[in-house]
Amino acid sequence: MAFELKQELKLSQQLVMTMQLQQAIKLLQLSHLELVELLQEEMKENPVLIDSAQEDNEISSAETAKVKEQDEVKESDKYIESQDEQKKFDEYLSNYNSDHASYGEREERDQFESLVVKKTSLEDYLTWQLQLSAATQEEQAIGTVIINTLDDSGYLSTPISEISESYKIPKEKIEKVLSIIQDFDPSGIAATDLRGCLLKQIENLEIKSATVLKIVKTHLKHLETRNYKAIAKALRIPLEEVYSACKIILSLEPMPGRIYSTEDVQYITPDIYVYKIGDKYVISQNEDGLPKLKVSHYYRSILANSNNSESSKVTKEYIQNKLRSAEWIIKSIHQRQRTIFKVTESILKFQRDFFEQGVGHLKPLILRDVAEDIGRHESTVSRVTSNKYVYTPHGLFQLSYFFTNAISTGVGEDTISTETVKERIKEIVSKEDAKKPLSDQDISLILKKENIIVARRTVAKYRENLKILPSKLRRRAF
Repeated sequence: MAFELKQELKLSQQLVMTMQLQQAIKLLQLSHLELVELLQEEMKENPVLIDSAQEDNEISSAETAKVKEQDEVKESDKYIESQDEQKKFDEYLSNYNSDHASYGEREERDQFESLVVKKTSLEDYLTWQLQLSAATQEEQAIGTVIINTLDDSGYLSTPISEISESYKIPKEKIEKVLSIIQDFDPSGIAATDLRGCLLKQIENLEIKSATVLKIVKTHLKHLETRNYKAIAKALRIPLEEVYSACKIILSLEPMPGRIYSTEDVQYITPDIYVYKIGDKYVISQNEDGLPKLKVSHYYRSILANSNNSESSKVTKEYIQNKLRSAEWIIKSIHQRQRTIFKVTESILKFQRDFFEQGVGHLKPLILRDVAEDIGRHESTVSRVTSNKYVYTPHGLFQLSYFFTNAISTGVGEDTISTETVKERIKEIVSKEDAKKPLSDQDISLILKKENIIVARRTVAKYRENLKILPSKLRRRAF
């Protein structure tokens, strides 16, 4: 068989992901805060892209400055300050001391200082106590190492041998300084495990109960599972005595460091709002912090007035590229906002009962339903609903929250949303007898009586999603 080389011309179609298309898709799946940050960066990189409000302010400022300049010229002709008054004013400034501020200034400063407060961290609090202790400079240095090694819960989870090897410090010295830190506040700090943490708190609180000590030392596992009968049997004491001891133990702090947690609260900014005004629902998009982008007239004029010189051609090409980029991003932003509005409008139409009556009336909904309703692809709806929040009369929800699977009600072809089932499970558990909590099978039978067919394993899965403990851990004996 002979091989030969030849050329062929073929016509085919393929989807090419241009940079502009990739950018549009990226904008679509950003949250409101992420979008604001991205647009601020774009405005820094692209001089053609400006905020229309900023441009109006600049024009207004320029006009104001011109008028002010004219007024100053007129005033200078009318008024000449006397030398005596100027001298007095200079003396006042030289004698003025910032420490002797007026009452109004002091009041304003005090109000500001009372608002700007740095939260004390666990590290700072323990370091302060270490500096006040009778520890030597060497011990303070070792103490700083130990304090920096503590986790957020206040435990020394790193083995002493590992600290000794890493910092070349003898284990005996580390243990000595550790014993000093373990006497600091909060009680139970710098323990190596839960048992040590609780025992230190018992010691500091001067709890003399032998039963409390025995349970902490040998029966924490039974206490964790609330198996009080096993503790009573092992210690050969009445069940009431076990209850009394366990009440004391459960009042202790298992994580002494968490009250000094410096984690910032993450605030969620809604991307869209749904308000009820009378009998109608109004959808409003969140425009806070979002610049109103437009193309600068200044660069358009440069482009129009450029000549045919070599340097002008380079400038013209640069401005044209930036201009195309600016126009595309403005178009993408408008498309993004329209799509989010349409998706929310469609969700409102499908989930009208939820907006009227709450979570218990959420209906099964899939991406395809909304996609067909607004004439978009499912992937577009998926990008719009991910990582975005809507404010409703019943609270703040992710847009993806409204898409749930269906569960049979056992009555004809009627179905119910999985989120509605979860909400019902939460209600059932909240009303149960704490001394006789309902098992997953019990909850399944209750739901069956309400024509909601859910297996025991499904109930267990939903319960775990809701972060509800199993029945044996929910049981309260006292």
